[in-house]
Amino acid sequence: MKADLNDFMENLEARTPGENEFHQAVEEVIESVWDFYKKNPRYQKIKILERIVEPERVIMFRVPWVDDKGEVHVNRGYRVEFNSALGPYKGGLRFHPSVTLSILKFLGFEQTFKNSLTTLPMGGGKGGSDFSPKGKSDNEIMQFCQSFMSELFRHIGPNTDVPAGDIGVGGREIGYLFGQYKRLKNEFTGVLTGKGLGWGGSLIRPEATGFGAVYFTQHMLKRMGKDIEGHTFAISGFGNVAWGAISKINELGGKVVTISGPDGYIYDAEGISGDKVDYLLELRATNNDIVQPYAEEFGAAFIPGHRPWEATVDIAMPCATENEVGLDDAKNLVKNGCFLFAETSNMGCTAEAVEYLGNLIDFAPGKAVNAGGVAVSGLEMSQNNMRINWPHDEVDERLKHIMDAIHHTCVSYGTNGGKVDYVKGANIGGFVKVADAMLAQGIV
Repeated sequence: MKADLNDFMENLEARTPGENEFHQAVEEVIESVWDFYKKNPRYQKIKILERIVEPERVIMFRVPWVDDKGEVHVNRGYRVEFNSALGPYKGGLRFHPSVTLSILKFLGFEQTFKNSLTTLPMGGGKGGSDFSPKGKSDNEIMQFCQSFMSELFRHIGPNTDVPAGDIGVGGREIGYLFGQYKRLKNEFTGVLTGKGLGWGGSLIRPEATGFGAVYFTQHMLKRMGKDIEGHTFAISGFGNVAWGAISKINELGGKVVTISGPDGYIYDAEGISGDKVDYLLELRATNNDIVQPYAEEFGAAFIPGHRPWEATVDIAMPCATENEVGLDDAKNLVKNGCFLFAETSNMGCTAEAVEYLGNLIDFAPGKAVNAGGVAVSGLEMSQNNMRINWPHDEVDERLKHIMDAIHHTCVSYGTNGGKVDYVKGANIGGFVKVADAMLAQGIV
């Protein structure tokens, strides 16, 4: 069977040369579901795996725009519409210089299974551009967003493809994108999520990924006879995801001692709480993408050029970007007493780190842990369709139920001899729902 799996990956890599991030994401899923797939010939007969790793559609386009000095720039725009078996394509837009087709295919592939786990009717997709909002004026960002949407609008819609924000795409960018879509289509529809509260957005959407990750971690701890209260946490990043996670951890009695940026990380032994959490939003709003000012503001330790995984903590939750935790980082965490790892960023660990952590401590993958963000995006879609706004507590309660259901799915498909393999549980649980829908819909 291992030989068959290797042949499958070799064929995929031959068809998609150089797409390393995509290959990593596919291999991680395929390894988990391979035995299950082989025991279910109904999937093999119509080549579900061969179909599920191919996006239904890849759209690539140029994005010309003019800066404040009158100079013309050209970026690349993408939308990967990966799988619509369960509903309209759903997934974020990322504006960052690192954006490539490989990264967006990996994210769209992961999104397909993540959205399946939420129990909501959403397919998987991802998009973005190699444009960087950093250092740009509001006018320049508006010019870019309007040019980007002038092509993308042809391919999206509330019943076709509903993008959201991601790295580099916050409330400001969503506003510009939505305004251009409305101008071109002459209609006010829920074609984007992450909108402002006054024009179709949902309460707790900015915090949802972090909130959901903490709820999932709470379920993991409960199985161990523990709770969040009294435990220390290492968090990476300092954007909306980290902010939401820190806020909820504080509310539930835990203590967060780290945040990080490209310049290094902060270690705050007293805990990041109160005014310090509010300061994270101010720091993010500066667009400087550094955390050293936090140390200067609150007298905390700043460790330049390092990542927070060398700190002594009970629980680690990476909230920044893909492959931010390597094998050496994983070894440091375990050596320093970390007993639970909740991958809050998308594919936040290298494959070697996942294998190492999964063998020694409780480890849960991003597609399960961070599904709260897209879950509340799905709830925003529902509110838009009904032309209503649910109150904060109702959205939060629905998010709790969704994260409980995701955890239950992971346990159902991942339990073996009393231990839960959350990676296997999340991958098989997500796969079954998508595969069964594809099976029912025929070879399309």
